[in-house]
Amino acid sequence: MYSTSLTTSTSSATSTSSATSTTSTSSTTSTSSTTSTSSTTSTTSTTSTTSTTSTTSTSSTTSTSSTTSTTSTSSTTSTSSTTSTTSRTSTTSTSSTTSTTSTSSTTSTSSTTSTTSTSSTTSTTSTTSTTSTSSTTSTSSTTSTTSTTSTTSTTSTTSTTSTSSTTSTSSTTSTSSTTSTSSTTSTTSTSSTTTTTTTTYLMHWTLTGSLSTSRGFHAASILTNGKVLVSGGAIDTYSYVNSAELYDPSSGTWTVTGNLNTARKSHTETVLLNGKVLISGGINGGFLNSAELYDPSSGTWSVTGNLNSGRTYHTSTILTNGKVLVTGGYNGGCLYSAELYDPSSGRWTVTGDLNNARASHTSTILTNGKVLVNGGYDNTGNYLNIAELYDPSSGIWTVTGNLISGRYGHTASILADGKVLVTGGYSYNHLKSAELYDPSSGTWTVTGNLNSGRSAHASTVLRNGKVLVSGGYNGDYLNSAELYDPLTGTWANTGNMNMRGHSHTASIIANGTVLVSGGYSGSYLNRAELYE
Repeated sequence: MYSTSLTTSTSSATSTSSATSTTSTSSTTSTSSTTSTSSTTSTTSTTSTTSTTSTTSTSSTTSTSSTTSTTSTSSTTSTSSTTSTTSRTSTTSTSSTTSTTSTSSTTSTSSTTSTTSTSSTTSTTSTTSTTSTSSTTSTSSTTSTTSTTSTTSTTSTTSTTSTSSTTSTSSTTSTSSTTSTSSTTSTTSTSSTTTTTTTTYLMHWTLTGSLSTSRGFHAASILTNGKVLVSGGAIDTYSYVNSAELYDPSSGTWTVTGNLNTARKSHTETVLLNGKVLISGGINGGFLNSAELYDPSSGTWSVTGNLNSGRTYHTSTILTNGKVLVTGGYNGGCLYSAELYDPSSGRWTVTGDLNNARASHTSTILTNGKVLVNGGYDNTGNYLNIAELYDPSSGIWTVTGNLISGRYGHTASILADGKVLVTGGYSYNHLKSAELYDPSSGTWTVTGNLNSGRSAHASTVLRNGKVLVSGGYNGDYLNSAELYDPLTGTWANTGNMNMRGHSHTASIIANGTVLVSGGYSGSYLNRAELYE
């Protein structure tokens, strides 16, 4: 399921200042009339006539018009908001002088038209005089400045237009002066729209294609082509299968592949560096020492060298040198022995013995190349808290710090920081406790408890570094699942599986989902489901 939150905030501020027009007229034996008009998004033309009787007259008209337009555009976060205010002011002053049966007329017309930050000013002056001197000066200036700033797709536009002043003076042996000033300032400010989107993806369980054969106590591994190989297992108490199947994540289906040469359960399965898969040991009426290789290119199994000792409930770990280390197990008694398989020769050789015989333990390769073995049970029925380290360079086992609680049927997972997380298991009851092993100090520390005690469960390290624990048994067959967060050291319940059970396998596939297959829940299961 998806959960989405969207937050949007918009603030807009607009301020507009007013237009002021002042007209003053003084006259000596003359009449002067001046009209000034200011308007927005329009053109205004005003004509005024002044007549004066005199001999020898001087008429002087000065008209000045200035227009300034400033446009600023900014944009933020895929939201565009534009406000534009344009103000136009047109002032017309006309002065006319008539002297001795003659008429002098001066007309000045100013008109301003502006669209989308375009300013145009036109001024026309005409003067007619008899025995007079007429002087007309018209000055028009237009300044336009455009500045654009763009930041993350948000647009804010501010337009300011100011049109100023006209002065007209008329005199005939007298002085007539008219001053008309018009000033208009318009300021618009629009700002910011912010959009924030947060998406949380919640993991859940969904059923996928079913296995062709129900099974539990089987083995599974991820092939280099991304498919999942499942082999062997039990279909009832004393019936073991030799079938193997491949799961294709792209289609969500299982297909049967070549059969094992020997049916078996409670064996191990290890992917070699050459891409082939080694299975070893297990049980089928006896404790098996046989081993087989699966070739993904042909889909067939071939027999390889036998173990020196038959065993079940053992572990196998691939070393950095490509060899496979098998440790402990059970064959009528718990074993001390360990063996190495060499893929280049197909043979097994004995390596150093464990300090403590054990079965149903775990083994984990550390970042330094050593192998950590912990827990299990021994020949006296003790649940072991003893842990040991195998050094491939010397072939020797050394005891390291003890677990705080002995256990078997637990899981062990290596975390991103190189520590090893051990969870659950059995020790006279089904354990909730979890512990962390620190290779740098060789010691164990308690971390947060599981919400439900469990054994014979599965654990998987997810791509985000968290650890998923699924299913198991605690007197009941469990379908609950939990997530461990290494940053907080705590567990949280996550969605329940569709099916209950223990002794299943869990494999993380290339797209980051977890495939759980098979298991036992009073009967053997052919179920498969995905945590995604």
